[in-house]
Amino acid sequence: MTDITAYIGLGSNLSNPIEQLKIALQSIDTLPSTRLVQSSSFYGSKPLGPQDQPDFVNAVCKIKTKLSAEELLHHLQKIELEQGRIKKRHWGERLIDLDILLFGDDIISTDELTVPHKQIALRDFVLIPLAEIAPGLIIPKLGKIESLIAALEDSYLITLD
Repeated sequence: MTDITAYIGLGSNLSNPIEQLKIALQSIDTLPSTRLVQSSSFYGSKPLGPQDQPDFVNAVCKIKTKLSAEELLHHLQKIELEQGRIKKRHWGERLIDLDILLFGDDIISTDELTVPHKQIALRDFVLIPLAEIAPGLIIPKLGKIESLIAALEDSYLITLD
């Protein structure tokens, strides 16, 4: 199998979020048949859901992998568990959140996985770091990343590094 380029969104707002993202990136780089190619800057963002929680730190990374999308998902879920992720509430605080944003040009819709990520076009904390490491990227079914960023109503991201 040839290498697939995939993009993963990372987010944390508990227990030193910057450190949580760094640990997750190191773990992603050690996945079988996978290598970390590039990661974006870290960005601070307001929570999407309940506002009675700390701000998030978000980033996006680009990987090359021979894993299937489902295998990659299972490995990312294992990293989340190893880092101590517990989902307390929908869109609530988290130690680490890892989402497959894009998997090559694949369009995937299963009970377990949707790619491109369902909310990708609405999330500045995904689009802006993604554009940083992949300018001109075409997102299947949605178009050019810069057009999606231009369509955002507001963005409150702060570059942290």
